[in-house]
Amino acid sequence: MSAIEMQKRGGGEDDESRMLNGSIPESLDTDKVTLEDGYEPEESITTEQEEFLPQMSSKKTQFTDFEGKTSFGMSTFNLSNAIMGSGILGLAYAMSNTGIVLFVILLICIALLSAYSIHLLLKCAGVVGIRAYEQLGQRAFGPGGKIVAGLIITMHNIGAMSSYLYIVKYELPLVIQTFLGLVVNTGDWYLNGNILIIIVSICIILPLALMKHLGYLGYTSGFSLTCMVFFLISVMYKKFQIPCPMNGTLASEPHKVHFNGHNITDDESCTAKIFTTNSQTAYTIPILAFAFVCHPEVLPIYTELRSATKKRMQNVANVSILAMFVMYLLTAIFGYLTFYGNVEAEMLHTYSKVDPLDKLILCVRLAVLVAVTLTVPVVLFPIRRAIQQLIFPGKTFHWARHTAIAIVLLILVNLLVIFVPNIRDIFGIIGATSAPSLIFILPSIFYIRIVPNEKEPLRSRPKIQAAVFAALGFVFMIMSLSFIIVDWVTTGRSSGGGH
Repeated sequence: MSAIEMQKRGGGEDDESRMLNGSIPESLDTDKVTLEDGYEPEESITTEQEEFLPQMSSKKTQFTDFEGKTSFGMSTFNLSNAIMGSGILGLAYAMSNTGIVLFVILLICIALLSAYSIHLLLKCAGVVGIRAYEQLGQRAFGPGGKIVAGLIITMHNIGAMSSYLYIVKYELPLVIQTFLGLVVNTGDWYLNGNILIIIVSICIILPLALMKHLGYLGYTSGFSLTCMVFFLISVMYKKFQIPCPMNGTLASEPHKVHFNGHNITDDESCTAKIFTTNSQTAYTIPILAFAFVCHPEVLPIYTELRSATKKRMQNVANVSILAMFVMYLLTAIFGYLTFYGNVEAEMLHTYSKVDPLDKLILCVRLAVLVAVTLTVPVVLFPIRRAIQQLIFPGKTFHWARHTAIAIVLLILVNLLVIFVPNIRDIFGIIGATSAPSLIFILPSIFYIRIVPNEKEPLRSRPKIQAAVFAALGFVFMIMSLSFIIVDWVTTGRSSGGGH
């Protein structure tokens, strides 16, 4: 039975069902539809498209038939939490491989490009009234486009969830060990990272992931961001507490540091690089691109935004990106100027080597653990929505299916984190393919395909810009994959020579 038939029989759907399937109220007249951007709908609409192309009544509302209830502030918290990821711990290391000026230029470019791609997504949503990334894929390229978009979102967000749980796996045992005053890991169950991630997943992540609406997580997202602000303040404070040079604290020999294959003196190790390149510089752009990926969460947050308009949602995105830009920049600068060339890829490890029993760093570790744990449910929502669209299209909301998808996803991610000892290469592939796809390629080609040529011809400036944007994404993807393959080959040869 279709959603429209159910409404005719008095069995109206709840809000979640309309969000998932885009059901059309019977009272709306398809001949009088005017979408948010002023575009008229196409005359020919298939039955499948009717399932997710909402219609507007004479009352001026938002672009869907679902009435959002989430405030501007809570929406900003949710999107900021979606942007902020584990990559923030590696930004100081990225700056050490590029220099301050090049890092700032790259960070500004990626932030602006991310905001522009969100503009393209919102423009597409305003043109055809679609409220999900996968549905934009269907509208642009049919079922194949829907499948590709859903798979990319699933792959990317599973990688993100895994990175968060990896932090929990390796950091939580150290925090507990320090709290108990233990010098070494005794091997007890409460110091076993594999057991701890299962406990955290069941007791904290799963209950939050079972929330019916993403907007409910605004409070936990706000608390998560507060924890990361505490992390930033601590990084800034430690800059003035840790001396440089560190008199051999981080090196095997006093007054000499081994970095990138050669020894550098104290004067060199305590000098900020304005511009530099090395073998690790190529990884900086993927790291920064991955740090600003929030696009799968944009349309669900847009749908639940109170008094939603494209301009209002773009403001949510701009505020979120600006806030994360400032946090990223300050974290990178103060972290880099604390350790300079000695900073590690995971900055917390560098602090621990200076003083493993530092109470402030212990609190920072705990704050980061809380932040990444509370981010996992936000990242899980788009995956569940993608699965709903791909496997259960047209199905109304059901708690059993809603719960089962969340449980299966958490089991899959836990198994990945437990049984794969090192998934750096897997993350490299995901970051080099899914990040440029979600930021550059898909929003651009959706825009070119969805916006009518009668309104914006193919040779119009907006569509030419979108085409260039997509081409930039393909170049970025090819370059990233090439650098990763070269790194694998080089690392393999070095390992082979060592044996």
